[in-house]
Amino acid sequence: MRFTISAGVAGAVALTFFGFAAQAQSMPQDLGKFEYDNSCATCHGAGGKGDGPMLEHLMQRPSDLTMLSKNNGGVFPVSTVYETISGDNEIGAHGSRDMPAWGRTFRMRAEGDPDFFPGAADRAAYANIRILALIEFLASIQEE
Repeated sequence: MRFTISAGVAGAVALTFFGFAAQAQSMPQDLGKFEYDNSCATCHGAGGKGDGPMLEHLMQRPSDLTMLSKNNGGVFPVSTVYETISGDNEIGAHGSRDMPAWGRTFRMRAEGDPDFFPGAADRAAYANIRILALIEFLASIQEE
């Protein structure tokens, strides 16, 4: 599997990981899976196929997240996935944005996390590390 990462995402990765080295000890062992299970599986399903328990209540079927690479010429679309999760990219299939902008949610969650040191820039880093962990998890469940 091949990955393409834009300069902006690469910079966010570097800043996020360097900025959270001390906090990393308190994070779950597989943060991406943890965030997926808590934020995505309700709609996208435990296996990422778009068959979560909320399916019957949604206006459109959620994307099959295991097909992102296959639907993108065999390359995992890191930048697009990042923008979709963060809320920076509107998704036509979601119409009026049925999918929550998890970046905003993660930034708000940072204020209530007892292991987190508050500050506007740090809230963005807190959100970035969770988004990047989700991306890593999603890349790991891609079908050939």
